[in-house]
Amino acid sequence: MSDDTILQVKNLKTYFHVDEGIVKAVDGVSFDLKKGQTLGIVGESGSGKSVTNLSIMNMIPNPPGKIVGGEVLYRGKDLLKMPIGEIQKIRGNKISMIFQDPMTSLNPFLRISTQMIETIVLHQGLSKAVAKDKAIEMLTLAGIPAAAKRIDNYPHQFSGGMRQRVMIAMSLSCNPDILIADEPTSALDVTIQAQILDLMRDLTTRLGTAVILITHSLGVVAGTCDTICVMYAGRIVERGPVDEIFARPSHPYTQGLIKSVPRLDRITGERLSSIRGQPPNVIDLPDCCPFYPRCDRMMDICKKKYPAPTVLDNGCTTSCWLYNEEARS
Repeated sequence: MSDDTILQVKNLKTYFHVDEGIVKAVDGVSFDLKKGQTLGIVGESGSGKSVTNLSIMNMIPNPPGKIVGGEVLYRGKDLLKMPIGEIQKIRGNKISMIFQDPMTSLNPFLRISTQMIETIVLHQGLSKAVAKDKAIEMLTLAGIPAAAKRIDNYPHQFSGGMRQRVMIAMSLSCNPDILIADEPTSALDVTIQAQILDLMRDLTTRLGTAVILITHSLGVVAGTCDTICVMYAGRIVERGPVDEIFARPSHPYTQGLIKSVPRLDRITGERLSSIRGQPPNVIDLPDCCPFYPRCDRMMDICKKKYPAPTVLDNGCTTSCWLYNEEARS
């Protein structure tokens, strides 16, 4: 692990045992996160984005889920092997998470002050008075007007955008090394989405926090992230610098995602591109490329084996037989 690499995920596997079989929600995911870096994880619903990040936090409900393999190295220590007491000191402190819906993430029966102060006191060891001052400071930085008065309000007294600002303030109140944002703008309208993303970018840059951003929106990734991981059926099919991925996408799935984004420079009345078919059922998936039924460039080998990752000359890594030497031999 290099000096600036803060998190290393190696061959992570998380399976869910259900009546119908084994759901391989995460099946061999690997990536690195550097200090101050913003990493975007994109893919269709059910591709394994959220489960990957819940696995990093070791928050998979067991049963039915279980992390069956891999390592998650935070500053060289494997989070998956830590005792529960030790990892609880890291959750919310060194690694924080913003969930999709702020209304369900905040306790509706407790004041904002109670929820924020509890977190700061627990992880920072401050007195309640000092913790309240810190909470007010963070709410002010997050753009909450009259934070000193509104800190004693209940969640229902805030709008959706303001509740998400509260969640961002709470997540960053302990100056974490890593912030995991699981579709933090999905429940908000477009104008508020832009404000929230600008706020996250400003605060994380100011605090030097590394970010893992889970999203469906390639537009959000293009304007926010340094690196992108494209997930499909529990695996990362392509990863690399954002500029390179958008300029020269290699995997047919990534190409399809980018082509399906509406563009202002397209001819009026032109039909939007789409990826044919449906995402696969991930129960008992065979060990082959799961994208082949939807791929226009499918080869016979795609139905038999899953391709090993190939590093391309632009620095990106892709898992596709089109770029694998074994397919050509």
